[in-house]
Amino acid sequence: MSRYIAAIDQGTTSTRCMIFDRGGQVIASDQREHRQIYPLPGWVEHDPEEIWHLTRVVVRAALENGGLSARDLVAVGVTNQRETTVVWNRHTGQAVHYALVWQDTRTAPLVEELARAGGQDRFRARTGLPLATYFSGPKIAWILDHIPGARAAAEAGDLIFGTIDTFLTWWLTGGPRGGVHVTDVTNASRTMLMDLATLDWDEEILRVLGIPRAMLPRIMPSSTVYAEATDLLEGVPVAGLLGDQQAALVGQTCFAPGEAKNTYGTGSFLLLNTGAKAVASRHGLLTTVGYQFGDAPAVYALEGSIAITGALVQWLRDNLGLITSAAEVEALASLVEDTGGIYFVPAFSGLFAPYWRSDARGVIVGLTRYVTRSHLARAALEAAAYQVRDVVEAMELDAGVRLSALKVDGGMAVNNLLMQFQSDILNVPVVRPQVIETTVLGAAYAAGLAVGFWRHLDELRANWSLDRTWHPQMDAARRERLCQGWKKAVLRTFEP
Repeated sequence: MSRYIAAIDQGTTSTRCMIFDRGGQVIASDQREHRQIYPLPGWVEHDPEEIWHLTRVVVRAALENGGLSARDLVAVGVTNQRETTVVWNRHTGQAVHYALVWQDTRTAPLVEELARAGGQDRFRARTGLPLATYFSGPKIAWILDHIPGARAAAEAGDLIFGTIDTFLTWWLTGGPRGGVHVTDVTNASRTMLMDLATLDWDEEILRVLGIPRAMLPRIMPSSTVYAEATDLLEGVPVAGLLGDQQAALVGQTCFAPGEAKNTYGTGSFLLLNTGAKAVASRHGLLTTVGYQFGDAPAVYALEGSIAITGALVQWLRDNLGLITSAAEVEALASLVEDTGGIYFVPAFSGLFAPYWRSDARGVIVGLTRYVTRSHLARAALEAAAYQVRDVVEAMELDAGVRLSALKVDGGMAVNNLLMQFQSDILNVPVVRPQVIETTVLGAAYAAGLAVGFWRHLDELRANWSLDRTWHPQMDAARRERLCQGWKKAVLRTFEP
């Protein structure tokens, strides 16, 4: 008898598979990193073939680690790095180019051209998104315009597009031999091509960007049976698709309007459930789909997207060699009581919410001979907390409510020093659940709901359990002084 749910989490730096029981506990898992490809400054690519290969590796390894087979699984869900764009041949499965990662800024000239014709908010009323290099639509247009033969092949019906959820689902369900070409409403809402009201592709935006509609996947709910898998998951329903940050919203069981979570991954992403209403932002946030379960109406969210948080720690490791593993950063930062007066603003891919400045570049300000590698490590951690505060301030203005507590998850949520500073700088409690990998758990929940493994949202809420809460300890005067210094440092990133 099938007893478990599997979920695949294809992230910006790694791919993993986790297998959960009915209580939401991890039974088995496996995870592998993939290459980050940087051909030019501001360009970030992934190899889709490597991602598909590693997906198969981690699924097989997770099953082996748990002593399980596909027959033990009732369904599989997929969650993914959003906006990352793949265009491939529907007959062979061969990608026409490496995937353009969500951090990639090569579409800046196209975005600027589009903005000149109608402003940065040209499509925001329909899509909930400003014009930015972040989103998939301009990335598709870049591939069609710059890869020889791509446009002709797309117009002939030979090429198809997908974010990573679509690409993996197509391969999981057969690839060139009958794989389904689908996405869910959360991922579609990140392309800058979907109308939030109709939950369908917007014909005018497709025309402006020159994207053939036939390339695009069918938009479906986040929790439904799309098709059965083949190969090593033969016969297992693929039944849940969620963009990674929406998956974390589900994994944190933020099902009521006003509930919010923040995920610390490569970047950080704070989502606030706004219910059945899509709330337009006036302060630099995104309006997005939070999830849609089966035939129920879509649930919307406000989102503050931060490009670089965990990736800054990775940069300290890989580019500067200050640490040999990400886990070392907390111990190194704990050797000092503060940053020695420096601020680190990691605008490596411009700045996302609430600034939306693709021209911004990273800065370290306040350097003196006093500063050590420990101060740099602490400044890198504090940068994550300051960026989250910027987003919270914007979210409170848009939603008209004060944040009372912040649910946290993701890899950096294990960092106790960061969590305490986050509570201090927000002046609210920070709450961490026992299962911090809520992104992959959310994908499992979506798949399980679709096949009746879980029947009610209350069952999922009952699975959530507290690990630790941090309370503010910083006095108001110091908090204000530090935040003013941060805002001055952010302004430096705008200077040529």
